[in-house]
Amino acid sequence: MINVLIVYTSHTGNTKKMAEIIAESATTAGATVLVRPAHEATNDELAAADAVVLGSPTYYGHSSGEMRHFIDHSVKLHGKLEGKVGAAFASSHNIGGGNETTILDLLHALLIHGMVIQGNSSGDHYGPVAIGAPDARATRQCEELGCRVVALAARLQRA
Repeated sequence: MINVLIVYTSHTGNTKKMAEIIAESATTAGATVLVRPAHEATNDELAAADAVVLGSPTYYGHSSGEMRHFIDHSVKLHGKLEGKVGAAFASSHNIGGGNETTILDLLHALLIHGMVIQGNSSGDHYGPVAIGAPDARATRQCEELGCRVVALAARLQRA
């Protein structure tokens, strides 16, 4: 069974809702899913996961301070997350609010950990984005991400 850890920060509830949609989709795809706010997530949970999905609201084109704190403390696991699946998602207040730069900020950390990232050629290329609350398009992208993360982790486990 694939274990997925979803870590997020959310002050308005929009990013939390995206995390819940991804979690539901990953669960439907057959994974065991743990959803944690960044201030509650632990390195032990991170190390135990086969796949890690990070989500943050956008602050000046970057992830939230809570998410940065979580990532900064993950340095203790450097080299121990190699080959696991990583993914990211973000929300912002407006269409030019920096969602893609926030996702790339998160993906950079996952790549430095040696994690495997799969893009999406037909949707939100780097990861799901929402402008405010997740609408039908963002919901669909979150659902697809949950399925894609589980499928990639399963393929990697079989390899």
